[in-house]
Amino acid sequence: MSRQRQNIGKKGEEIARSYLEKNGYEIITANYRTKYGEIDLIARDGKTLVFIEVKTRTQIKFGSPFDALTESKRLNISRVALHYLMTHGGTEQPSRFDVVAVRPGEDVEVEIVRNAFDFRFC
Repeated sequence: MSRQRQNIGKKGEEIARSYLEKNGYEIITANYRTKYGEIDLIARDGKTLVFIEVKTRTQIKFGSPFDALTESKRLNISRVALHYLMTHGGTEQPSRFDVVAVRPGEDVEVEIVRNAFDFRFC
């Protein structure tokens, strides 16, 4: 990944984090990594544990940020989330996956899709 893309992604995550906090989410951790992959943000929304994927796009011509969330990516996020649940308090707590689309620039746009997908297992 190029340095420029990394910087755009990092900026998008900062924008998403700020937006989520302003909307009542309590951020627990960022960039949670395992051998299966990474989850951008893990937060609490009330009593629900939320695993958040942030997708940043500077231009629409490369497709919607949501288009980048492939089935393979969902499977990896599910594996990382399950690892987190098993090592941080069990799988009985309510949890969900949210996706935050960020379009940085002069007129920053942020869109949250709550409960964007279900756990994937394979």
